[in-house]
Amino acid sequence: MEKNILQDGYALVWEENFDYEGSVCAQDWSCEIGEHWANNEQQAYTDSQENVCVRDGKLFITARREKYGIRDYTSGRITTAGKRSFQYGYFEIRAKLPKGHGSWPAIWMMPDSAKRGNPWPHCGEIDIMEHIGRRENSIWFSLHSEHHNHTRKDTKQYTTIREYKDVCSEFHTYGMEWTDGSIEFFVDGESACIYRRTDDEKDQTETAWPFDQPFYLIINIAVGGGLGGEIHKEDLPYEMSVDYVRVYQKRG
Repeated sequence: MEKNILQDGYALVWEENFDYEGSVCAQDWSCEIGEHWANNEQQAYTDSQENVCVRDGKLFITARREKYGIRDYTSGRITTAGKRSFQYGYFEIRAKLPKGHGSWPAIWMMPDSAKRGNPWPHCGEIDIMEHIGRRENSIWFSLHSEHHNHTRKDTKQYTTIREYKDVCSEFHTYGMEWTDGSIEFFVDGESACIYRRTDDEKDQTETAWPFDQPFYLIINIAVGGGLGGEIHKEDLPYEMSVDYVRVYQKRG
């Protein structure tokens, strides 16, 4: 059954409709820049409008084949860190994903505490949507914590992969309902997977479930890297377009 946010007692608390032109709104977003990033990624992030631009009512993030410092590729990564953070709610982002081997777009969240020195993976990470170009119809939904993360092979992994059609040619809505005991992911209003804090004593700790704190949003395209994989240079540029971002929280 398709998710009905308003019937479930939620109210809209913030939305970004990209109804302006040029750079992203400085009140809500910052462009993260630099050449050195995790996961062996090959891009430099810039604040150039060649990489991050708002036009025609949409956000466009574009990864390009161009030299920037030590990197041969540029891309864009925007964040609400220090400007808008949220704890719990329903999050909805309507986007069309890039096509091409080596592309690694993501819509995800990190906690404010990470900016204060709380290290990954102890701080936690929420991946509302990840996609890689070499698997065009696959979407990843993940949670990471110190006890449950992709670097460990001795515990449960909170990662689910689902198949969807036309994610690179049509807009789809990527959603997440986040409560104090569960996080459920949605595509076009239909549930993709749900992760719950278990009754196991270990899972009652911040080490396993660090998701009871404020998180901020990130939207980006990485190039190559551990999940992005081999880059086909002829496939660039990669372009992701975002129609809107909406955040709902429970009334009262």
